[in-house]
Amino acid sequence: MNRHERLNTLLEMVGQRHRIDVEESAKELRVSPATIRRDLDHLAGRQLLIRTRGGAVPSTVAYDLPLRHKTAKHGVEKQRIGNAAADLVRRGMIVGLNGGTTTTEVSRALAIRPEFNESDALPALTVVTNALNIAHELAVRQCVKIVTTGGVARPGSFELTGPLAALILQEVSLDLAFIGVDAIDAGRGLYHRHEAEASVNRLFAARAREVVAVADSSKLGAFAFAKVCGPAEIRMLVTDSGADPAQVKAFEREGVRVITA
Repeated sequence: MNRHERLNTLLEMVGQRHRIDVEESAKELRVSPATIRRDLDHLAGRQLLIRTRGGAVPSTVAYDLPLRHKTAKHGVEKQRIGNAAADLVRRGMIVGLNGGTTTTEVSRALAIRPEFNESDALPALTVVTNALNIAHELAVRQCVKIVTTGGVARPGSFELTGPLAALILQEVSLDLAFIGVDAIDAGRGLYHRHEAEASVNRLFAARAREVVAVADSSKLGAFAFAKVCGPAEIRMLVTDSGADPAQVKAFEREGVRVITA
């Protein structure tokens, strides 16, 4: 585990457990207590947690952690998912991308494809997104047309939500909507932890000819608060090769094409 992964893990631990101990964390992560102290001091300096005697507790920062601290978890799997999802896109398509670490990898894979970097009278690709980070990264691609939804930015996730986002999405049509979620279940569909983001994601699904769920295998069969759409609305699921075969078969029985990367 490198330092970036360790910092990410410590943030998740303090967010989930509400208090962590230096000695216990050192044993769990198989590093020295001195290393954990330095890591906690670094995170405290960025106001992501509060140092205590012998450990740390959460800060007042919302524990929907910034994407840069979440990418390391299942990072390799998400990159493979991103590449496999990008294979589904053809030149001239209009695609939707919601926010999240997995859809960010989809956007990065699209950005470097030669077919989307060739000049033409028409945009090589049109991307509609409510994610500020995705729009920022793709804006430098001259052959890619970027449409942002507008809305209110949620701290940490970079996603725009609310009525202003809905106004734009109601006026567009998409060939594909790539939707990253917190949970996906063959019987219940796509779910998100935050109802505001789920509402925007629901519109992405409604405006698309085909919905493609992108989720690493840890999200399969998981549970989250707010529903995005049911299984009947999902055309494809792109996940990693670590997916439980029983979960894969369950999705296929529902008519969902599963692509493992």
